[in-house]
Amino acid sequence: MALIGLADYLSGFQVSLLPFYFVPVCLATTAGGWALGAAVSFLSVGSWMLADFAAGARYPNPAVGAWNGAIALAVCGVVVWLLSSLIRAHRDVEERVRERTAALQEEIAERERLEREVLEIGERERCTIGRDLHDGLGQHLTGTALIAQALGTGLSARHAAEAGEMRKVISLIEAGIEQTRSLAKGLLLAEIEAEGLVDSLAEFAAATSQSFQVECRLHCPEPVALRGSGAATHLFRIAQEAARNAIRHGRARRVDIALWRQGEGLSLTVSDDGCGLPRPGPGTPQGLGLRIMAHRASLIGASFSIVSHAGGGTVVACRLPRLPSPS
Repeated sequence: MALIGLADYLSGFQVSLLPFYFVPVCLATTAGGWALGAAVSFLSVGSWMLADFAAGARYPNPAVGAWNGAIALAVCGVVVWLLSSLIRAHRDVEERVRERTAALQEEIAERERLEREVLEIGERERCTIGRDLHDGLGQHLTGTALIAQALGTGLSARHAAEAGEMRKVISLIEAGIEQTRSLAKGLLLAEIEAEGLVDSLAEFAAATSQSFQVECRLHCPEPVALRGSGAATHLFRIAQEAARNAIRHGRARRVDIALWRQGEGLSLTVSDDGCGLPRPGPGTPQGLGLRIMAHRASLIGASFSIVSHAGGGTVVACRLPRLPSPS
């Protein structure tokens, strides 16, 4: 403001430099608010009038000088009011953005927590149903089979005609026992302990080959140890869902599950020789199984992709960039 006043004095009172005084007024309003802007406005108008008077400006009537000063002060006041209002509105918008961003972050965190809790509840329910099948229905069927065998032995000893039918009944009951054990084993595989991912995948591959009469193999060139069971459970469920989708929907006859270290992370692929994924039509939502697999991958920070080849076959890939640290 002093430099502008000096320039105003040197240029003479015939040349008005009043607009240049708006620069310190705006700077003061931006830095200190409307109060500081008003104070600098008074000083700027005073400096402007003093520079003109020192340069030789004289008014025939003192009221003219007072009028000019009042007009200049009013213009500065309007500038201060407009600028302070703009700054206040800008700060209000920033505050609303911060509040809404914080609320959105809290909502996202709560949603992720609920999603993890739902998955954990699902895993616990799997285990509960698996134990109920194994310890409840399985034992009940076993007892029924023993009673039927005893009855069949009695019928065979009497050479009864119903002995052959009883043997068929016993065979059906034993088949039901095997199916119950297979279902219970698949559900109880959710209890993956630390460093048990490879064993669980190998057991799942063997059970899949036996249950669905397909060739399902696990390829793991080196031992893989996951310190925590959370990532291992999600990876196992991704492989399980991908293999079952390939058999049920892709009509695959061969499924290969591969697990290997890749840098500091881990890679899992499930490839098959089936007919591939069906092309979704307009407005057709993605399958629930695919969405669950992608969501499981996102929960452990892994990338997820599905590629269907033109000649048939699908590759489901999941890559964990870094192995989880010990909990």
